[in-house]
Amino acid sequence: MRRKDDLPECPVATTVSMIGNKWKLLIIRNLQARPWRFNELQRDLAGISQKVLTDSLRSMEADGIITRTVYAEVPPRVEYALSELGDSLCPVMDEMKKWGLMYKNLVK
Repeated sequence: MRRKDDLPECPVATTVSMIGNKWKLLIIRNLQARPWRFNELQRDLAGISQKVLTDSLRSMEADGIITRTVYAEVPPRVEYALSELGDSLCPVMDEMKKWGLMYKNLVK
């Protein structure tokens, strides 16, 4: 997790620094439903590169938003899920969904 000194003073800027890119938001959207494996996420998130997905997952794990679970199987299985902190973003994501639907209904 980041230290308080490393975060912007503005709370909105703090949130944007944590989840404020397209791919992180879409990863969170997917993980709201269930844990996902890396390849499942990559297939579902059309256009994301392996490097960007890897970097995003590592960053989100370091920030405490997601958990990474490695299962002792052959071949190894790794799943990503929202942490308790990540779950706290669900109301934010729900409001973003509502706003997106409202906007789409306004556009012709």
